[in-house]
Amino acid sequence: MRLGTRGSPLALAQARMTVEALRARFGWARDAIETVVVQTSGDRIQDRALAEIGGKALWTKELDRALAAGEIDFAVHSMKDVETVRPDAIRIAAMLPRADVRDKLIGTESFAALPADPVVGTSSPRRAAQVRRLRPDARIILFRGNVATRLGKLAAGEAHATLLAAAGLDRLERSEVGAIIPLDTMLPAPSQGAVGIETLSGNAAMLDLLGAINDADTFDCVMAERGVLRGLGGTCHSPIAALGVLDGSAIHLRAEILSADGQETVAGEARIARGDMEAAEALGRVLLDRASPALRALFEA
Repeated sequence: MRLGTRGSPLALAQARMTVEALRARFGWARDAIETVVVQTSGDRIQDRALAEIGGKALWTKELDRALAAGEIDFAVHSMKDVETVRPDAIRIAAMLPRADVRDKLIGTESFAALPADPVVGTSSPRRAAQVRRLRPDARIILFRGNVATRLGKLAAGEAHATLLAAAGLDRLERSEVGAIIPLDTMLPAPSQGAVGIETLSGNAAMLDLLGAINDADTFDCVMAERGVLRGLGGTCHSPIAALGVLDGSAIHLRAEILSADGQETVAGEARIARGDMEAAEALGRVLLDRASPALRALFEA
């Protein structure tokens, strides 16, 4: 079988996790799965924000094409990089157990410890808005590239601080880097910390195999967060945060939308049944209904 992945160190680490999960489940030999590296537009174009050049599809379209062409049998993604609406021919078949959902602040121990008028590097509209909410004096500059590239830019003095997902640092065995940001300070991106595996909707044998390694708790919470995105109609232009956490037999779902300058935040929460996508989408619509016309316009573009 052939597993498609991007070629970044983090993507390759997540591909190895997927291979090991399948091998552990089925007792396969090491050579049962071939890893096929597919370069994506998002990897090639590093000097502009994703929102300006095509959004999250830049991480997935080449892997989608490889699936459709039969060049790979399944593909692995960071779920937060997967567009909200996927082609009918492709299905999210499984997710691995979720890692730490929180962000880390690198370069200083806290936002309060940053100097006056700090420079913070990020390519995420969500992180940029949340930083500006906490530090209105901050200047945001574009940090694109893999983890090592961004840490290198920080070490070179291009910014006072940057932000990275704790899960990615953990998977790269860089857990010592940065300070954890509490969830009450910074709610994460929808699907943060989750690894998803896709295959063709018509590939019943592959769907069955992947279903055997699916972590149902992660899958249900992440799909609820993606439901919020559908309700919002959110894009890469839109600062959105969401997190679903199991609460008994239900999901406690929190979400917020922000203006680009961080000065308007609309937050909400709901306790929904697992698999109730309509309720998840409804939370997104409630946030829009409560937003100012200027904030709502970010989601109507």
